[in-house]
Amino acid sequence: MSEIYGFDAFSPKEIAERVENIGVTKARLPFLSMVMLGILAGAFIGMGALYFVLIVSDPTLGFAVSKVLGGAAFSLGLILVVVAGAELFTGNNLQAMAWADGKLSTAELLRSWVIICGTNFIGAAGLAVLVVFSGHPQLNDGLIAEQYLKIAAAKCELPFWTAFFRGILCNILVCLAVWMALAGRSVIDKAIAIIFPISAFVAAGFEHSIANMYFIPMGILLKLTGQSTFQADAVTWVGFLHNIVPVILGNIVGGSILVGLVYFIIYRRGTKVS
Repeated sequence: MSEIYGFDAFSPKEIAERVENIGVTKARLPFLSMVMLGILAGAFIGMGALYFVLIVSDPTLGFAVSKVLGGAAFSLGLILVVVAGAELFTGNNLQAMAWADGKLSTAELLRSWVIICGTNFIGAAGLAVLVVFSGHPQLNDGLIAEQYLKIAAAKCELPFWTAFFRGILCNILVCLAVWMALAGRSVIDKAIAIIFPISAFVAAGFEHSIANMYFIPMGILLKLTGQSTFQADAVTWVGFLHNIVPVILGNIVGGSILVGLVYFIIYRRGTKVS
């Protein structure tokens, strides 16, 4: 099947089958393995976010240049998830394909999502604690700390529906990045497939729930430790919930429905062997 595409990659139809089979395997991982892989993914996304902030905190860069370069740097997070191995809630929204095909029950799907989302938070927020006490935010004369608080404040102040729709758009691109990475047969294939969709969503300012589990706790910690004088009154745990609820819902709609279920209808509906 791949040969008709003229290159050594899995075809979209083959990717759809792989996504379903991998989704079943992921949902049925042993609990401890699922927890540890979820923590790793949260930390990996946080590392990508750290790399992003390092770039966008440089005031000498123009708007578009800083956003595109920062987005490319942020891609590190998903590359680590896909290549090094971890379980990311937003990418796992593609498990909806296996659910739609009857290979996963609703209970199995929701259990997987809840465990992975919760452990992603532990990994992302845990990395934020380490970074705060490492002194990293004080680099570049404290501009990095200031940039974290600006990012966190902007996220906490987003109206519900703005955050929701940005969450949809974000996870369309994230799940397409995961989808295309599954077409690749080498690390280079996977990295290239990831960089463009991920840098696009970051540059466009869309909302990724797990990245926000790093950015907003980081802002809260920086306020608590007095590492920046930037005023960010909205950066609180209430502000965190104000952002994370609509973003998670949007991510689910974008990844599960507008990518997973669309591709299920195209490639997998009616293929079940009785």
